[in-house]
Amino acid sequence: MMTSTILTLARREFIRFVRQPHRVAGSLGQPVLFWLFLGSGFTPSFQGPGLSEMTYLEYFYPGVLMMMMLFTSVFSVITVIEDRDQGFLQGVVVAPVPRLAIVLGKVLGSAGIALFQSFLLLLAAPFLGLPLTVSGSALVIGSMILCSLGFTTLGFAFGWGMRSTSGFHAFMMIFLMPLWILSGAMFPLSNLPGWLDVITTLNPVTHAMTLLRAGFYAPAAEALAQPGVLSALGITAAWVIAGMIASAQRVGVREEGAPLG
Repeated sequence: MMTSTILTLARREFIRFVRQPHRVAGSLGQPVLFWLFLGSGFTPSFQGPGLSEMTYLEYFYPGVLMMMMLFTSVFSVITVIEDRDQGFLQGVVVAPVPRLAIVLGKVLGSAGIALFQSFLLLLAAPFLGLPLTVSGSALVIGSMILCSLGFTTLGFAFGWGMRSTSGFHAFMMIFLMPLWILSGAMFPLSNLPGWLDVITTLNPVTHAMTLLRAGFYAPAAEALAQPGVLSALGITAAWVIAGMIASAQRVGVREEGAPLG
């Protein structure tokens, strides 16, 4: 019963997405254009980490993957608000299914949408000359799965209690953009001011970015042996678990209606 509910909800999310071509094109095209224009513009003046001859297009590539996963994952969960307005969620909530099944169905469906788009962009990796290995690719894909799940649970936890899609969109943009910018996605995090260094260290997306970037440049075993990468994996996994628990608790709380009269 639980598995059937999860798969049905997840499938519904994905089918709804692919049946909206403008949504597919917009959510995929914006990050790609952002990467091409910004990457090409900053490459002449960019100095890679250490003494590397990395171009900004190459450095920014994992950051754009993270951007796509973050924004697609979170904004796919906006359907929670739409489903509540249309009465669909009320019917699901009162059904004899575990609340966790509702969370997992919505989260897996939205995360699947983000991964579908991110995997399309991942096809560009060989053309950038990135030294991907088989185990490194597995680490990249595993990182992407964890990141998508983490972002989706975050969006679900916030979106469940909101009544307006425009309000959700505005709030999440203010909340998400700093998380992404201060993760090392756009610029190296070395030699930052002390106060900014503290913020980036506390930012969970920073650790997800570290994990994702590591798989592009080393086999999985070698990458996870690097300082900070294994802890980044632990922090990202803990973030996914915490987000799942928070989302399940949000669904389990019965919201009071507006007072009569």
